[in-house]
Amino acid sequence: MALLTLQNAQLAFGLAPLLNGADFAIESRERIGLIGRNGAGKSSLLRILAGTHSLDDGAIARQSGLRVSTVPQEPVFAGDATVFEAVSGGLQRVLDLRAAYDAEAMGNADAHVMADLQHEIDVLDGWTWESRVDATLSQLSLDPTIKVSTLSGGLKKRVAIAQALVAAPDILLLDEPTNHLDLAAIAWLEDLLKNFKGSAVIISHDRAFLDNVVTRIVELDRGKLRDYIGNYAAYETQKAAQLEFEATVNAKFDKFLAQEEVWIRKGVEARRTRNEGRVLRLEKLRDSRAQRRDVLGRVKLEITSGEKSGKIIAELTDVNKSFGDKLIVRDFTGTVLRGDKIGLVGSNGIGKTTLLKLILGQLQADSGKIRTGTNLQIAYFDQMRDGLDEEATLGEFISPGSDWIEVGTKRTHVMTYLTDFLFTPERANAQVKMLSGGERNRLLLARHFAKEANVLVLDEPTNDLDIDTLELLEDKLANYDGTVFIVSHDRRFLDNVVTSCLVAEGDGLWREYEGGITDWQAQAKVMASMKSPPPGGEGKGEGAGNRSNASLEKSSTPSPQPSPLGGGSKTKLNFKDQRELDTLPAKIETLEKEQAQLNALIADGSLFQTDVKRATEASKRIGEIDELVMAAMERWEALASK
Repeated sequence: MALLTLQNAQLAFGLAPLLNGADFAIESRERIGLIGRNGAGKSSLLRILAGTHSLDDGAIARQSGLRVSTVPQEPVFAGDATVFEAVSGGLQRVLDLRAAYDAEAMGNADAHVMADLQHEIDVLDGWTWESRVDATLSQLSLDPTIKVSTLSGGLKKRVAIAQALVAAPDILLLDEPTNHLDLAAIAWLEDLLKNFKGSAVIISHDRAFLDNVVTRIVELDRGKLRDYIGNYAAYETQKAAQLEFEATVNAKFDKFLAQEEVWIRKGVEARRTRNEGRVLRLEKLRDSRAQRRDVLGRVKLEITSGEKSGKIIAELTDVNKSFGDKLIVRDFTGTVLRGDKIGLVGSNGIGKTTLLKLILGQLQADSGKIRTGTNLQIAYFDQMRDGLDEEATLGEFISPGSDWIEVGTKRTHVMTYLTDFLFTPERANAQVKMLSGGERNRLLLARHFAKEANVLVLDEPTNDLDIDTLELLEDKLANYDGTVFIVSHDRRFLDNVVTSCLVAEGDGLWREYEGGITDWQAQAKVMASMKSPPPGGEGKGEGAGNRSNASLEKSSTPSPQPSPLGGGSKTKLNFKDQRELDTLPAKIETLEKEQAQLNALIADGSLFQTDVKRATEASKRIGEIDELVMAAMERWEALASK
């Protein structure tokens, strides 16, 4: 039996229906990824599931005693609360019952009231709530005595998760849980959710996170909830087939409607009386066509690159930077060339923004030399959204004092420009404060991409964006001819956009790796395995990830190692290494064949309908093979260079 069920759910704000006869059910031990366009109603649906918002019409059924906890997108805590007090807020019902029980016991105790209170406290396991809070804090590695107001955004999100988990919910609702989390914290959250004994409904734009966690995708699309068994990769396959089928059906319907329209206009002229039955059918067809809600348009995203900058964007030599006793950058040497697309990767607070400001010449180094290039036009996209004027209308914010906006060499009316970013003319006259988080992000993109710039700095640009807009942004950035710096923890986004990653490796050291997050992780594994000398202590491993064009040269390390692409003097391989080199091509070929077979197995999505476990394992193995092939190729390159 389902834990929670929606039937024929109806919900609307203004004229736009968010839920239009939607059906939905949550089964035990499910992890559901809820996706859809910004403004489609995902957060509203989450509030309905939590019981804090009501449907306009339809039915919602919950199992008796069902416990539901929510982790909001932006958790709010009392300003002076400690972590222990904040997490205890997840047991507010228990705290109220305990207070009522104690008050009753100290007054004129009513035996019936006392018995009822005791029974409810027993059901909620409320007599030992303090130990439950302590256990949850220990599990999530949180210090109970620290003030929540002093924590980073990532740690505040962890406190919110602890607050939800302490109530031992049957259903856990999470709204964009990966926002403000670094890669290590996202990996921790993935493990936590995989081991969670209840069910979870997760709103997220992080496709890699959805791939690793969910067992079912539910898409809120034009008021309907559509199910797709499996993870996000399985959804992509099934969705593509569905859209193709839908387009074919709609085309046939429109053709038939056009034929009926012709019959009405031409056929009646040759008849003294109308075929009333056919006229009525035409009216029904027209109604059906009017009610059919087309697939929403995509953002028409154009990036204005402005004049070309110089070939060299920045050149840094032996740069050091500290704040007090904290070393942020140590002995960094590198060159950024025009057209580079660089991802900055590291835990929260490690110094990504500081390094970025040093590269752009916006911050002075403690020592070392920084030379910035010529004709730099920098557009900065700030994750804190400080540039938003809450009281302005969308039109005023995009083009203050004018109805027209210059985009490159084109002069465009502000309403047309906003329409390209999926804001209707009616919405363009609304105030910024009325927008959702995703719509605010889209508005900022609209403003920044109207500026002429040859250097884009994007600080967590993916937060709150819907996946369609995110994919289009990836495409535009990949084809942008300027220079891009991206601070992000979205693995798929970085994989699809950047040419290299600058990764914080601790103690102020930064190293560059070719490619995105997946490439970095594969190369880092190879480097880690090569640091351990082979039996007998022969030889040393070689570095990985260096650029052949010397752009963004690696920062120096305590034990510099030769680059596999560096063309240094070669030595004869020992027997063990030569044997490994000879077998690697066959190993790579075998892995690629296995991957091709697995891709063919899950290509049409049918396996997710018939054997979810096997399909999930196959999808996971495909990802593992990617890493194995990358590691094998890096190892082959390292051995061949000797």
